[in-house]
Amino acid sequence: MSSSHSPATRVCLIGAGASGIIAAQVLASKGIAFDCFELGSEVGGNWRYDNDNGLSSAYRSLHINTSRAAMQYAVYPMPTTLPEYPSHWQIAAYFDDFVDHFGLREKITFRTEVTRVEATGVAACGTEAGRYAVTIRPRDDGAEETRRYDHVLVANGHHWDPRWPEPPFPGSDTFPGTQLHAHHYRTPDVLTGKRVVVLGIGNSATDIAVESSRVARETYLAMRRGAHILPKYLFGIPTDHLTSSPLARGPLPVQKLGMRAILRLARGKVTDYGLPKPDHQVLEAHPTISDDLLTRLGHGDIVVKPNIARFDGSVVEFTDGSRVEADVVVYCTGYKVSFPFLAETLVTAEDNHVDLYHRVVSPDHPGLYFIGLVQPLGAVMPLAEEQSHWVAELIAGEVVLPSVPRMRAQIASYDEALRKRYVASKRHTIQVDVHSYTKELRTERRTQRV
Repeated sequence: MSSSHSPATRVCLIGAGASGIIAAQVLASKGIAFDCFELGSEVGGNWRYDNDNGLSSAYRSLHINTSRAAMQYAVYPMPTTLPEYPSHWQIAAYFDDFVDHFGLREKITFRTEVTRVEATGVAACGTEAGRYAVTIRPRDDGAEETRRYDHVLVANGHHWDPRWPEPPFPGSDTFPGTQLHAHHYRTPDVLTGKRVVVLGIGNSATDIAVESSRVARETYLAMRRGAHILPKYLFGIPTDHLTSSPLARGPLPVQKLGMRAILRLARGKVTDYGLPKPDHQVLEAHPTISDDLLTRLGHGDIVVKPNIARFDGSVVEFTDGSRVEADVVVYCTGYKVSFPFLAETLVTAEDNHVDLYHRVVSPDHPGLYFIGLVQPLGAVMPLAEEQSHWVAELIAGEVVLPSVPRMRAQIASYDEALRKRYVASKRHTIQVDVHSYTKELRTERRTQRV
């Protein structure tokens, strides 16, 4: 079917990270003109170590937690010469190759910040005014400019605005040592020879605690609740390759039973390593993936503690009443979903919750889309690719959206499903399962075709 969009259709794409560059590739492949604005000097977003956009959370030792095959774009697979779990340098190089292969670099306006996106009140596409006023500011001269667009694709990521404990722990304001969020952690130098408390049990927390245990004087890993720890390999293959097995496509209770049995056989119980018993079943929370944590715990190089209760000078007191002297506290407490450039009349993200149809479309604001705003049991990139195809077809007029009431009903159904499946947490407000979500999007594209 030929596209029905006008060549003059104006599309604004915000961000050239992992989600933004695949959106750019899909739009370009359909002949849809767009402007892409990127705050930094290079593509890659969070995967660009020390990105000069100031927003990357990558630390020097970071490697992906999903395998190469699960993370790659379908349209441009990763080289098989890469290891199963590449480093951030290798991922950034892959992104560079991707944009150069498709000739996208010249389509991206680098070192340019989007400072404001507002609705203009114009209802139809193709008008002179455009539905959205987008204000941009080049970093080099600082002169703001406002442009009009019919469609805005938001791909600014959701791992850049650190969430600190709220409210702060009593006494933390007088702690004489160093307190930092995982977002600002880069190298273990800050931990060397120190007494370190790492708060959290997610992927960053386990990575940093393991690094700390190799260089610090003492390392304590504190957490509010327990977690199931998945290894990167099971039976000699990347663990997430199991997501392509018949087990992963079965009913959720069968998936849980199978994964629980596999983990028990391969690793035993987490309580055997000193971790608290999880208050949820496997697959009911975003997975924590680490090959090293259980070994370091078994060696006694990391001591497990419950949540922090308060600070008393240089002493950290935990909820069980135990106390330790500390020099450094690292908060691995997650991130806020944040859109500082969007007018509050467009979208809000209170407690990381955003009302979006299939996690992409704003039902109240036609032409406003979000790419990559999901937290999958797997990798974001293939899902951003699926989202981009759907959005490009919407822009091209090849598919249509259902009524607003139907979109709202789907959003309510999604929220209810989250409450039933996952632990109540701000990290699970945008959670999706790779297989079911991919099927969801493809069904939408097929059934709503013009």
